[in-house]
Amino acid sequence: MDVFIYYPWLFVVFATVFGLIVGSFLNVVIFRLPKMMELDWRRECAEYFPEYKIPKPTETLTLSKPNSTCQSCKTPIRIIDNIPVISWLLLRGRCHKCKSKISPRYPLIETLTAILCYLVATHFGFSGYGVALLFFTFVLIAATFIDLDTMLLPDQLTLPLMWGGIALALFEISPVTLQDSVIGAMAGYLSLWSIYWGFKLLTGKEGMGYGDFKLLAALGAWLGWQALPMIILLSSVVGLIFGIIQLRLQKQGIEKAFPFGPYLAIAGWVAMLWGEQILSVYWGYVLG
Repeated sequence: MDVFIYYPWLFVVFATVFGLIVGSFLNVVIFRLPKMMELDWRRECAEYFPEYKIPKPTETLTLSKPNSTCQSCKTPIRIIDNIPVISWLLLRGRCHKCKSKISPRYPLIETLTAILCYLVATHFGFSGYGVALLFFTFVLIAATFIDLDTMLLPDQLTLPLMWGGIALALFEISPVTLQDSVIGAMAGYLSLWSIYWGFKLLTGKEGMGYGDFKLLAALGAWLGWQALPMIILLSSVVGLIFGIIQLRLQKQGIEKAFPFGPYLAIAGWVAMLWGEQILSVYWGYVLG
């Protein structure tokens, strides 16, 4: 790994290519993890409530099995068709057998992952923390698109992310102290938990899900409690803007639910990369 120290640009190239490859895997995670969760829930319901005679699923689904197939003709996807971005371009966005359309979201997620990894590598350089932030980015991307698709934030993503942030602080890999990391996790969870219950007591309605609490707890563990006000403010502003646009485009009422996790993830990632600059600009403007 000394080569990355002597040639910093090489780590940027490695991180970008690695992000492109992992982006392809994230497409699998985004598609399969919610289905795996649903199968687990159905199995548990069948086991715990036999009186309802719920059929127990026999399907086996993991992130690696069965092999990926075309959504239309079920033809197994060839290795040559799995090259990130390039395969989609060569196939012109269509299955090699049945010619049905392949969603452009797949290469877009791969490209997005590569770009974000490039920015992380450029900003932080090669270090234990810099490498960890690549995986931090991967989890946020997966959580964002799963929440957009299903309005779920899986514990399989948010809880390991939270404990990972605390572990980095514990072993002094992160610039965040262990105390700030633990307080960040606690404050992140309790802040949204308090808003949730306050809103529910006042209106009788649920304003957000528990997955949002866990995601903000994870962001607090990685970035420290000091970053939480910025994350909450940024996510609220971005969520309000995009929420209104989404409701207007879909011609839905203001009471229509929409996921808040993606805006927390965006705000957390922005705070991770440019938090100090944003604060310096803000205080420079306030103090004149």
